[in-house]
Amino acid sequence: MKPTHTPAATPAAMPKGDRGRVIGLGVITLAVLFATVWMYVHGRAAMAAPSRPALPHIEPANDERFRADAAQLPNDSMLGFVEIPAGAFVMGSDPALDPAAYDNERWSSTERQGHVELPTYYIARYEVTVGQFGAFVAATQRAVDSQTLRAPANHPVTNVTWTDAIAYARWLEAQLASSPETPAAIAELLKDGWHLALPSEAQWEKAARGVDGRIYPWGNEADPSQANFGRSGTAQVGASACAQCSFGLADMSGNVWELTRSPFQPYPWSARDEARDANADALFVMRGGAYNDSPQNVRAAIRGGIDPGARRPFIGFRLVLEKP
Repeated sequence: MKPTHTPAATPAAMPKGDRGRVIGLGVITLAVLFATVWMYVHGRAAMAAPSRPALPHIEPANDERFRADAAQLPNDSMLGFVEIPAGAFVMGSDPALDPAAYDNERWSSTERQGHVELPTYYIARYEVTVGQFGAFVAATQRAVDSQTLRAPANHPVTNVTWTDAIAYARWLEAQLASSPETPAAIAELLKDGWHLALPSEAQWEKAARGVDGRIYPWGNEADPSQANFGRSGTAQVGASACAQCSFGLADMSGNVWELTRSPFQPYPWSARDEARDANADALFVMRGGAYNDSPQNVRAAIRGGIDPGARRPFIGFRLVLEKP
């Protein structure tokens, strides 16, 4: 006896009502499939891209140190930039003088410390604040991390990349060069070819420790009253009064690690190494330690390394004004 074969039903063999239901079901299935793929692709893209902050323009709250009408910069005749006079300083660490020194602070195989000569430059008294970086984001619509502008306006900005910092410096320089409100002294320096940049690690260290080789910006002993370290979060810039700190600068120890333009490599430091950029396969030096660090990691000679694309809640930056 031959097996019975029942042909599969097709729309053409079905009654008209059944055919309509099958076709309608197919259309719905295709629509659902398309929507699912679209949501997956666009969802992945949204997760990959940095988000734009909901409130990019942030007014400093009750802080007369900053000018709301000047990109939230410090309210003084040099917009917060402090002169560091030309001359030599001691760079690196000698364990005989500083037992907490790390190996990467040694100057060379034959010398514990080096003497570096630098020309005059200016460095910001404070770390770049949330308010200052927020003015940049509002003006440029730059995409930033969702956490970048969450802290109070007078706290240091964090969760920024090395390239974010470079972009901010270039934007601010252009604003100051073109604004009739720029203080005369800064306008003249910019006209003479000076520019804004991240500091080299040599510039940073000289500004932090002065010319007498001190271990911390205020002296040779750790002192939590002079800086924000060993704590749980950032503080407003300049919150720790430090009358003894080199050049009157704030937060050169603690609060946030500060980016520099120097590639992270063994000493001795040389200005010739500063030509490398974020396209190079390199880490860049960060300095000063952060709010959650120990006394060992907020010394003036401390050196850390950071990928140029990394964002962290304990890393920020400050700028220098220099003549190339």
